[in-house]
Amino acid sequence: MKNKKVPMRMCIETKERFPKKELIRIVKFNDEISIDLTGKKNGRGCYLKKDKEVIKKAKKNKTLDRAFECKVDDSIYEELENIID
Repeated sequence: MKNKKVPMRMCIETKERFPKKELIRIVKFNDEISIDLTGKKNGRGCYLKKDKEVIKKAKKNKTLDRAFECKVDDSIYEELENIID
């Protein structure tokens, strides 16, 4: 029996590679930024590790602002923290 390949993705804050299930995907589509829990939404996506410290660091460093080349509202970071709880 073949071993199934585990999809790996990189956290944009820590630059570490993790299995896709250990990360949260954030998507920009039509200038709207949203959190993609299914991993299948259309648009440009990036990943953050499911860790409160990583989320806080990303907010402080404005990592998502640079990734999407636009201002990301603080409510997105708050929503990310609530999902992790």
